Amino acid sequence: AAIVEMAGSDKRYEFQRLHGMGQSLYENVIAGGLIDQPCRIYAPVGSHEDLLAYLVRRLLENGANASFVNRLADDALPLSDVVRNPVDEAKATGFEASTRIHAPTTLFGGRQNSRGIATWHAPMREQLLREMASTKTEVLRQSNAPAKPILAPYDQSLVVGHVTEANEADVERALKAATAVQFDWDRIAGNERAAMLENAAVLFEEHRPQLLSLLIREAGKTIDNALADWREAVDFLRYYAQQARLHFETATRMPGPTGEHNSLRLNGRGVFACISPWNFPLAIFVGQVSAALAAGNSVLAKPAEQTPLVALTAVSLLHQAGVPKGVLHILTGEGAKLGKVLLSDPRIHGVAFTGSTQTAQIINRSLAARDGAIATLIAETGGMNAMIVDSSALPEHAVRDCVASAFDSAGQRCSAARLLFVQDDCADRVMSLLKGTMDELVIGNPEDYATDIGPVIDLEAKKMLDSHKQVMARHSLSKHDLRLPAGCAKGTFVAPAFYELSDISLLKREVFGPILHVVRYQTDYLDHVLSQLNALGFGLTMGLHTRIDATVAKVRAQARVGNLYINRNQIGAVVGAQPFGGEGLSGTGPKAGGPHYLQRFAVERVVSVDTTAAGGNAELVAEGD
Repeated sequence: AAIVEMAGSDKRYEFQRLHGMGQSLYENVIAGGLIDQPCRIYAPVGSHEDLLAYLVRRLLENGANASFVNRLADDALPLSDVVRNPVDEAKATGFEASTRIHAPTTLFGGRQNSRGIATWHAPMREQLLREMASTKTEVLRQSNAPAKPILAPYDQSLVVGHVTEANEADVERALKAATAVQFDWDRIAGNERAAMLENAAVLFEEHRPQLLSLLIREAGKTIDNALADWREAVDFLRYYAQQARLHFETATRMPGPTGEHNSLRLNGRGVFACISPWNFPLAIFVGQVSAALAAGNSVLAKPAEQTPLVALTAVSLLHQAGVPKGVLHILTGEGAKLGKVLLSDPRIHGVAFTGSTQTAQIINRSLAARDGAIATLIAETGGMNAMIVDSSALPEHAVRDCVASAFDSAGQRCSAARLLFVQDDCADRVMSLLKGTMDELVIGNPEDYATDIGPVIDLEAKKMLDSHKQVMARHSLSKHDLRLPAGCAKGTFVAPAFYELSDISLLKREVFGPILHVVRYQTDYLDHVLSQLNALGFGLTMGLHTRIDATVAKVRAQARVGNLYINRNQIGAVVGAQPFGGEGLSGTGPKAGGPHYLQRFAVERVVSVDTTAAGGNAELVAEGD
């Protein structure tokens, strides 16, 4: 049956006239004069493979209780209700939003959601780009000189700004000041610290153009990637503020017999070193810092040496929001030099680190080697993340999510797909679609909204990835490596590529860039695939595309990963909804953006009181809990 499409009319049609007539619906509509405007018919065209999914979707839509077709067949329902103009219905309610649907800002209940922007809508996008362009000169005027220049990864001739690197004397001054004020900062109630973080969230939103511009030019992020990074930072500020109010405002009353009062309170550990990466220079930086602050710690923040300008701007806004300068310090410079000084000092009570597994192991050994109190290490590291696609999956859906997971952000995400295991039965189809989808990717200047893939972070990363490509090309069964456009010559670009391998033995470590490794597996070998992945020792993310519930249950039971994504991409965890972090070689936990994260930044203190010794007045001894 064809579908008649009519637009722009609020007439009421007597559909009874169409019943029992020999003519087609279209002929009745046109010849019968039911409408006095153009009318067209459309019908799906294609092969059985293409149309089956479409047919099922239409059957589900039309079979739903609220569908037009279903309601039209209900003899008890007046036709006037069936054909009621939806605009009239909206007018009758004053165009009020449905109470059953959360507004975007209230999507997460008690926490205000960060503000998005429809970048696909040209007028809104152009306004944002104008606002961002106006901030470029501000960065250069605020820079310290003489200092190290920061170059844009997509154009090494473009100086984004300058930064003065910290030395040992700067570290000592920061440590001394942070140690001196930590006790007083910890005594502030969680509600007061939370208010400062919420103030910072407002300032981050007010300075969105400046922060987005820096993320694009300093880190090489595309416009949408920069927006996502910025939104995650804002969400971290508000989420950890919410958690501070919940867990750090008052003590928790514990059970006990009559005549005894027991309470447990969370307090800051002391001074935390927060060491963040360049791939999310705002979100991860702010997430670490805001968590440590919310829990009552003073902070020495060490951003990646490739992206200090974003971090400096974030710290400035946190200070403006009320966080004392003595509580929060930023140390820019080379990680190896500053880390050697920081990690050996017993005044550091904990380290929050995101980066490579190798660096996390160095930090762990450094902390263990020193005398004094045992420090806490919260590490989120990389992963040999796999996506598994079986023959029941919809190939188009799987390929769309695979391309996003492997190549978005130029593959520079901890969660990115590095391996694609595809069942042999559907491998040819999936790889054909994968090639075609990759060919549509636009590589180039991330300031251009049309760009899908920007640069990798620096020349060192580019050399490593290009070298890995050469090795894979020699050992692959098949490959697809895109060409870099001529406009990429001034930047550190690496073209997206995939290599089909006979097995994963060639991969010895995580390859942090837009390179996907594809392996076919036989129908009965899923258990073997899961065993191979577990044996790698990493456990960050995994993607699974299947329409078989038993396969979902098997993977959930056997996969040792922190985040498992089913029938979707495996990147872009949402704060407070999808807590993120791995296990094994992929991190220590707890998960960032989750309900247990702040507790790792804290110590627990219990007070037990014999109330009979205080005259039996439990309220007096409990005061202040």
